[in-house]
Amino acid sequence: MESFTRRLLTSCFGRPSGLLGRLGGRLMAHGNAATERHAVALAAPAEQDVVLVIGPGPGVGLAAAAERSAHVIGIDPSEVMRAMARRRCAPLITRGRLRLSPGTAARTGQPDASVDVVISVNNLQLWPDLRAALAELHRVLRPGGRLLLSAHEKWLPTDLPTLAATVRAAGFASVHTWTWDPPTRLASTAALLSAVRTQELT
Repeated sequence: MESFTRRLLTSCFGRPSGLLGRLGGRLMAHGNAATERHAVALAAPAEQDVVLVIGPGPGVGLAAAAERSAHVIGIDPSEVMRAMARRRCAPLITRGRLRLSPGTAARTGQPDASVDVVISVNNLQLWPDLRAALAELHRVLRPGGRLLLSAHEKWLPTDLPTLAATVRAAGFASVHTWTWDPPTRLASTAALLSAVRTQELT
């Protein structure tokens, strides 16, 4: 029963696929919308910033980022989610403000020091190797680049102080954590972390 439940959740939310994936995408688009837009507002990308959105799902936050920045990259391992995001963000893609690619937090496919802002909403808990993912995000961010992570507090893989310590150990500074309650009934309390890439990993 447990393995069936895990497969069901993965098909809906982890790496969405098929009909269940499309259903999960609709639920995410509705339930996560306020947090997605809040995260983008906090990250505050400028028009010329290169923004990398990890796991954009159906594309609500991706669209919000591409309305602020002309250089947005969304990476998601699920073709179902990329297709949903493509439909939602079609005008922004046509205008050249946004592109979508397969990828994960640990394998972004982006060049070294090529990104100004990284945003991830409600997929941190799905990263198989947190340290590998943080090392990759540190690699692709430019010095001074900003990291903004958000996840359902109840689904965090660890507590916020431990997460902050792990982010510092990955070479980030100015690490801050807090929680935020979205103004919608379907959304749970969000745990947020912001950080800045200021040094090389040793």
